[in-house]
Amino acid sequence: MKLGAFSVSLSVKDIKISKLFYENLGFTVFAGDLEKNYLIMKNGNALIGLFQGMFENNILTFNPGWDENANELEEFDDVRKIQKTLKNKGLKLDSEAKEDTSGPASMMITDPDGNAILIDQHV
Repeated sequence: MKLGAFSVSLSVKDIKISKLFYENLGFTVFAGDLEKNYLIMKNGNALIGLFQGMFENNILTFNPGWDENANELEEFDDVRKIQKTLKNKGLKLDSEAKEDTSGPASMMITDPDGNAILIDQHV
């Protein structure tokens, strides 16, 4: 399966303090909106999303159809194809993309240790 760009989405208490912390580690703002309490920060190929007040725990995020620079990929596995593959393997999904649609959609699954995984397709 081609899951696309990978990032860690962090639930932060104070986005301004977190922004400064990750800037000190060499990350720069890549996307997002500080006024809306979310930023995507980048250091080389590493991506970290900072989200204040949007969700409770940290999330592993994959973006089918995008590379780490948010450029569209010519070839990728659609989220609905990934979802079907996981369901065929007997995995239980927390949320699903509507199978009779195309384009942007998302699904979620939780790993055995309770870590949420978001597969979030924007194309």
